[in-house]
Amino acid sequence: MKHTPTQASCHEPKNSQTALEQTVETLEAQIRAYQASYYNGEAEISDQEFDLLWDTLKQRKPDSPVLHRIGADAIDGFPKARHLIPMGSQDKAANPEEFRDWAAKIAPETFVVQYKLDGASLELQYEQGKLVQAITRGDGLVGDEITRNARRMAGVIPELDVPFTGGVRGEVVMTRQVWKEQYREKANCRNAANGLMRRKDGEGCEDLSLICYDAAAVGDDGYFQDELAKVHWLKERGFKVTETKTFTDAEAVIAYREEVAEQRASLPVDIDGLVVKDQKTDMADLRRDRPERQIAFKFDLEVAYSILRAVEWSESGSTYTPIGVVDPVRLAGTTVQRANLNNPDMIRSLDLKIGSAVSVVKRGEIIPKIEGLAPAGAVPGERETQDIPFPTTCGTCGTRLEDGGSRLYCPNPECPKRILHRIHKWVAVLDIRELGEKLLRQLFDTKRIQGISDLYTLNQEEVAEFERMGDLSAAKVIRHIRTPRVVSLAALVAGFDFEGVGETIMEKVVAAGFNTLDKLRAASVEDLAKVYGLGDITAQTICTGLVETAEDMDKVLATGIISLAPPPPDTAQPLRGLSFCFTGELSTMKRSEASQKVKTLGGTVKSAVAKDLSFLETQYPESGSSKNKKAQNWGIPMISEEQFLAKLVTP
Repeated sequence: MKHTPTQASCHEPKNSQTALEQTVETLEAQIRAYQASYYNGEAEISDQEFDLLWDTLKQRKPDSPVLHRIGADAIDGFPKARHLIPMGSQDKAANPEEFRDWAAKIAPETFVVQYKLDGASLELQYEQGKLVQAITRGDGLVGDEITRNARRMAGVIPELDVPFTGGVRGEVVMTRQVWKEQYREKANCRNAANGLMRRKDGEGCEDLSLICYDAAAVGDDGYFQDELAKVHWLKERGFKVTETKTFTDAEAVIAYREEVAEQRASLPVDIDGLVVKDQKTDMADLRRDRPERQIAFKFDLEVAYSILRAVEWSESGSTYTPIGVVDPVRLAGTTVQRANLNNPDMIRSLDLKIGSAVSVVKRGEIIPKIEGLAPAGAVPGERETQDIPFPTTCGTCGTRLEDGGSRLYCPNPECPKRILHRIHKWVAVLDIRELGEKLLRQLFDTKRIQGISDLYTLNQEEVAEFERMGDLSAAKVIRHIRTPRVVSLAALVAGFDFEGVGETIMEKVVAAGFNTLDKLRAASVEDLAKVYGLGDITAQTICTGLVETAEDMDKVLATGIISLAPPPPDTAQPLRGLSFCFTGELSTMKRSEASQKVKTLGGTVKSAVAKDLSFLETQYPESGSSKNKKAQNWGIPMISEEQFLAKLVTP
């Protein structure tokens, strides 16, 4: 169904949210849930799977409030501590082609290749050779200080034979043998290790091992000659180290990956790929959020074939998402019975039926994904098939659902489920602590809150009456709700949960000159559709959402607890409407600094080359990298660092 925008069409119904925008919302919910389990007892997924979720959200919505929280509240009793060097995420190569691109860009003389251990990262901090702290990865800058537990692990050395001051890094793992003998109730070695290392009583930590791969000295970037010297030094100190080899040719690394992939099932610990580094140590690179001179070279994605037995429809806000129920299969060490089907268009495009043989993969999503139909003969046997039934009416309000192709949704703006979802979104965007899902549901079901503004009329006495609250907990809830906050216009709108409209989209709108609430409300669909990167559907969604939420939004602002930040001056936005992507290193500044300069001047930064990109900055336009090829195919200008710097002055 397509809407043609008109100058006066701000009151038309909302249109379809894209599959990408659905995914952003799902990612945020997944990360919050798995952060809580990770920090409060037992991780349910691996660091690598969590990285994939985090990296995907960072790429699609870099301003998400989920990305700017440090882990979770320290309710597990562990204090927080800062890393000596950031434990950033590594770039990843999922296949040989992506690895070749990285190798061509970095062009090291020698590749140092190590097993990528599938456990939990830990940094040991030493002062004059004595262990003083052991810190989990956390958010990469700050983690949990679990020194007492770490001292019980095999491979953790409390005092070195040299007066070293700095950090030693490794992965906390459980061997497969220990898991089989003592922890079979856990899904896998990784889950067992993650849970034990965060136990307050430290019980079971003696069943864990630390395998090291890196070290850095405080105040002396030249302490280690190169990456091989680090491994040699770690061995001499008595640390267990990960398997390490060297190669001078990228193709030899690719061949070694295939060899290790065949052997991984017989290894004593779990690995999920290789880490490939330049032998030359670059401390400036290691301090980046995402070091460029090393990469995680993952094993080929595991695929399983199964039979689709049923389709369930998961409800999130107004959206109904299909989830396939399949015959149980093993993927990434867990048994899979449910897999994401994305949206109605995917079902139709595959001509998918109940009884179809399907391919199931796990790409770091919590719910694995059905990628397509299985190859002929992959699942033997004849089967009867039948069409997949779609829900037709909203189970909450009874309104007839609309099928927009990329999503199936309830169009009723007064649907209680939709309103509750909006309140949840507001709490998440503003990071209102202590106001949990259960309490929100109780407040909503009793009709005490029916809109966002109702949160600001709550008092301690009535909240204390709800189940498992009491005066102390209620006081915390009210204090967090009533904490004064100054929010940007983009955050305000994102918090009111217009379908698929997050802060990134709204920042584009604000940068285009709609930088006050009055200007935004006065804009037509046609006006907003002209904003770089929006389009008709998103413009319509913003217009309709502003009308639907106007009364509630005004009440929130009238409380004085939430106030809007002043708009940036128009004169400070010379790069408005322009987008940049960076590849390789810059000589005059870090990429993070360049990105910040672009954003400050009103432009946007993309992590990948897309058709609507304005400029790709690269020092090697002839390199043949995937980014360069895409830019060439789509006619995107490639500029040098000097040309980029000139645009900061004269766009």
